Amino acid sequence: MTTQEIKKGLAGVVADYTAISKVNPETNSLLYYGYPVHELAEHCTFEEVAYLLWHGELPDKSGAEEFRLGCMNNRDIDEELIQVINYLPKDCHPMDVLRTAVSFLGTRDEYKFTPDADHIRKIGTELLAKLPTIVATDIRRRQGKGYIAPSKDKGFSENFLWMVFGDEEGSPATIPSDIEAFEKTMILYAEHSFNASTFTARTVTSTQSDAWSAITAAIGALKGPLHGGANEFVMHHMKEIDDPANAEQWCLNKLKNKELVMGFGHRVYKKGDSRVPTMEAAFKKLAAEHKDQGAEKWVEIYDIMAKTMYENTSINIRPNLDFPSGPSYYILGFDIEFFTPLFVMSRITGWTAHIIEQYENNSLIRPLSAYNGPEERHLDGTYQPQ
Repeated sequence: MTTQEIKKGLAGVVADYTAISKVNPETNSLLYYGYPVHELAEHCTFEEVAYLLWHGELPDKSGAEEFRLGCMNNRDIDEELIQVINYLPKDCHPMDVLRTAVSFLGTRDEYKFTPDADHIRKIGTELLAKLPTIVATDIRRRQGKGYIAPSKDKGFSENFLWMVFGDEEGSPATIPSDIEAFEKTMILYAEHSFNASTFTARTVTSTQSDAWSAITAAIGALKGPLHGGANEFVMHHMKEIDDPANAEQWCLNKLKNKELVMGFGHRVYKKGDSRVPTMEAAFKKLAAEHKDQGAEKWVEIYDIMAKTMYENTSINIRPNLDFPSGPSYYILGFDIEFFTPLFVMSRITGWTAHIIEQYENNSLIRPLSAYNGPEERHLDGTYQPQ
């Protein structure tokens, strides 16, 4: 048998070019079309970042307004889709609802296969607008609450928080710092090169299938706990720890038993996830402003876990973006099972950008495999199933 070098998980394999994003090793910065994402999170809206990812440049004033209005005017979902959502079991994972809803929307497209990049952008705009409405509808129906129609004048994050929580006093939709923290998560999660779900979307696109199929497949990939589902497990771990006094020993036990601690480490970053400082600051500000709800406990657990994992691993492992995002979503009032759908609401921007890029310079993605099964053998003509 010929010995071949196998790159399990395609680790270290460079599959193609992309102009959309990169991790700059010199500054350890994640760049969207050259802009450090922490600068975008500080100075731009999520809609402006979506425009950047789909067009390669930030919009001017008129472009930003046109894009914003295009998204706002697509936010509504009709009664048929609401019925589809309500028909699905309330105990299924919310990612299953999202996957089904996107597939349902795709059945209405007049094109069986994507005709051009402009059509992909049109699909992206529709989903950027409608995914928050779908997620909010699913959240409220599981809680036995009525549907809140999307606003036609609120920004992306404020509108979503309004559809989920309403505008009662104390609602995140009425607290500017809550809206700001949520907006930062959307920008930071928007894009990250050839991650598993993005590569899935590009693989489907490479077959010249439609963009709806590519996005549905990407949702399936993001659902996994080793990818998008990690932010859910971060919060499950923190709730299991519950008391800061338990955090250090909990981590040490996990390390001793060689068990995964979600929210730590990253295939790409070797010096720590560059998105973490921005999100960590937002998380700690959020906790301080919700201290009357006991939110600062999660900061104490966060700090102890981060210190313990760094000091007790041979590679000084550091948190990734999921680690501060999970408790941030929890403080805002989201049920843990909805953390990954929130990720989808953001990453639709990156997926759309990569589907466009793959479409415009396409080559069928079809890797080889190294066979390690039995050598060739033959039936002797007497075989009969027993």
